[in-house]
Amino acid sequence: MPYSFYKVLHLVGVFMVLMSLAGATMHMIGGGSKADFKGKKLAGIFHGIGLLISLVAGFGLVARIGTGFAPWVITKLCIWFIFGGMTAVIYRKPQLAKTIWIVILLLAGVAAFLAQYKPF
Repeated sequence: MPYSFYKVLHLVGVFMVLMSLAGATMHMIGGGSKADFKGKKLAGIFHGIGLLISLVAGFGLVARIGTGFAPWVITKLCIWFIFGGMTAVIYRKPQLAKTIWIVILLLAGVAAFLAQYKPF
C-alpha cells in the first residue's frame, strides 16, 4: 500500500480516538456519570477501533519510511498507550475531566510534532 493510504488511515484512526475521548470527557465535565452516558457504547467502539486502526496504519507508515523503532516512534507508542487507558481515568476520576481535556490536546500536539519533525 502507498504511504498516502497509510497516512489517511492513520489520521482516521486518530480522529476516532480523539472523538471518543472528547465525548466522554465533555460528558463528565457536564456533570454526567459513567452510568448515565448514553453514548458510552458508541464511544467505546470508536475508541477501540480507532486505536487499532491508528496502530496498524502507524506501523505501516513506519515500514514505508524505514526508520524502525526510532525513539520518536517509541514515544508515539507511549502516547498511544496513554490514550488507550484514558477512558478508564475519565470515568473513574470525573473531577479530573477538565485537566484531562487539556492533556488530550497536549498529547495529540506532541504526537503530531513527533510525526512531522522526527526530532530524535
